[in-house]
Amino acid sequence: MILNKNVFFIYFSILLSVSSFGQEIVRSSIDSTYTEELDEVIVTATRTTRQLSSLPLQAHIVTNKEIKNINSLRLSDIINEQTGLTIVQDHGDGVQMQGLDSDYTLVLIDGAPLIGRTAGTLDLSRVTVGNIQQIEIVKGATSSLYGSEALAGVINIITKNPQQGFGGNLGYRYGTLNSHDISTTLNYKKNKLGISGFANGNSTDGYDLNESDDLQTVDPYHNYTFNLKVGYDFSENTSLSLSGRYFTENQDYIPTEDLAGKNRINEWNAHLKFNEKFNEKWNGYLDFYTTRYKTDSYLNYTEDDSYYSDSFFDQIMLRPEVRIAFEPSKNHSFIAGVGWTHESLDRTDFSNKPIFDAPYVYLQYDSKPIENLNVILGARFDAHNKYESQFSPKAALRYEITDEIAIKGSVGYGYKAPDFRQLYLDFTNSTVGYTVIGYNRVPNVIEELEEAGQITTIVAPVTEFNGNLKAENSLGFNLGIQYKPSTSLSFEINAFRNNIHDLIDTQVIATKTNGQNVYSYININEVYTQGVEINTTYRPSRNLTLSAGYQLLYAKDKSAVNAFENGEIFARLNTGSPSFHLQKEDYFGLYNRSRHMANGKVFYNHPKSKIDANLRITYRSKYGIYDTNNNNYLDDYDSFVDGFAICDLAMNKTFSEHLRLGFGVDNLFDFTDSDYITSIPGRLIYVKLNINF
Repeated sequence: MILNKNVFFIYFSILLSVSSFGQEIVRSSIDSTYTEELDEVIVTATRTTRQLSSLPLQAHIVTNKEIKNINSLRLSDIINEQTGLTIVQDHGDGVQMQGLDSDYTLVLIDGAPLIGRTAGTLDLSRVTVGNIQQIEIVKGATSSLYGSEALAGVINIITKNPQQGFGGNLGYRYGTLNSHDISTTLNYKKNKLGISGFANGNSTDGYDLNESDDLQTVDPYHNYTFNLKVGYDFSENTSLSLSGRYFTENQDYIPTEDLAGKNRINEWNAHLKFNEKFNEKWNGYLDFYTTRYKTDSYLNYTEDDSYYSDSFFDQIMLRPEVRIAFEPSKNHSFIAGVGWTHESLDRTDFSNKPIFDAPYVYLQYDSKPIENLNVILGARFDAHNKYESQFSPKAALRYEITDEIAIKGSVGYGYKAPDFRQLYLDFTNSTVGYTVIGYNRVPNVIEELEEAGQITTIVAPVTEFNGNLKAENSLGFNLGIQYKPSTSLSFEINAFRNNIHDLIDTQVIATKTNGQNVYSYININEVYTQGVEINTTYRPSRNLTLSAGYQLLYAKDKSAVNAFENGEIFARLNTGSPSFHLQKEDYFGLYNRSRHMANGKVFYNHPKSKIDANLRITYRSKYGIYDTNNNNYLDDYDSFVDGFAICDLAMNKTFSEHLRLGFGVDNLFDFTDSDYITSIPGRLIYVKLNINF
């Protein structure tokens, strides 16, 4: 049985109705002893500690309590349930934010960036959630603080710090597909020294959505994660912390019945932080971060285990940074930073080992000029040895109209630098025969191909590749209203628009004598994403929380919009059938974007029995994947994936302060789509045990 989208919308409408009229209900239903929980604090949005509710930026926090109660294992599971975010499959589980691809969202762990985007996508499934304190999500261009890749926003994973005393826990989850997940945490802190360690192991037999062949949709794999964090307080004003993380994964790699091999991933990072509070107004911070992401894979013939192919990817990043925070008064504060990013990449299909060097400096001013108004102004300058320098300003404000109503808005410049692949790739498909060349390699490679007699036509002159490939950039706008009539009811609506310029896309630059094309990366397209996000939360009692979220999205290519408006685009329903004009309204937009996405959540806790339960539903409307009528645009006559909903259920029973047992069903109604959605394996049933000591 598949959860019909109409059922979801009925549930969603009821939840919104309950929330809208909940103000009157809450006055009579809440126990008089009920008190509002402490306001959540966030550090990602401003790089300072701020109350989430007073922030002028579009931001959200996923708390440790929610992570614990839903029994999720990987970061991708949690992100997929947040309003305006969805996980898309493209060389891993990447996140799409406000309609922008995963290339444009910066992912951090404790404020330091993860690397390893093999094809633009940062695979979130490689991050376990067992030691996460909270997840901070900031939407909208944030390059004013974080530079490249923060064009759509930032996701910051905050891990747990050592706590006073000695303790730990052991957790184990077993489920469908012979999946095992085991983790343990040890914690010690006494006086000035604190140490915490975390280890996780995860494995599965994989799954098969298509039984018509002998191959699996996802092959078996196992991975391990290790974290260590050490902190030392020299005094109340001086502290030092050192953290490290190591991740390794091995997966079978069987793409055809004749080939088999292995994929291996090894990743580590180390982060040193030194904080000094000089006085009540001045604070200093020193960060030193380094990381490495490495993959190796090979394929052999199954018949005799002889060599077929292999590949590798080896990226290293080094980043020191110094910043100063100055608070001359209660209503005014400054933060300034200077740093340097050094990156190198050695990989298959690169003729050399390129190096990126990018020094940067940023400044932010956070002010409350009058009681009800908060203004944030910031800017960052990034230099680079391989592309044009970038200046990234941002402004945001929040004004409290009343104690219950506030408006907030932001405008900011975001950018994404050309990656190593777009500049230096030199790849020829050995089977089909096409070639893809990085922008900086075009003059040399085209000359080599011409000398070898492999070029018939030059489509784009080599002289077009003498300059620098520009960074993709965007001017992003967010405007929202917050309404909180009581401590139990909140409602927020946010409208957004992202105008992306100098979009890097592939284009044919030459044709080969074998009939195939030569492609490269150039700045051509301009696209925009715009829409509205709605979030509401209602707590009729301290033990029950209902929440709902919805996003309406339009994501389109500006040149495509003009072409459809001018009547330049044609389509035909079948091969051999007559073509016909398409109208403006026939243009759907960018691929893999849903017009509607929604979620609904119910969390319930029964203190007397020590049982908590939750039901979560996510819905995604149809989205396009193929241009089946060959006009190079996604229109209403192309192939679409039908809308679908996923329902997850989790229950936990706490027997004592030392023992907790969980049970759950992910994808309760067993939705699968073997043709287009290979990342959803069907219904997953699991049990989970947690022991504290």
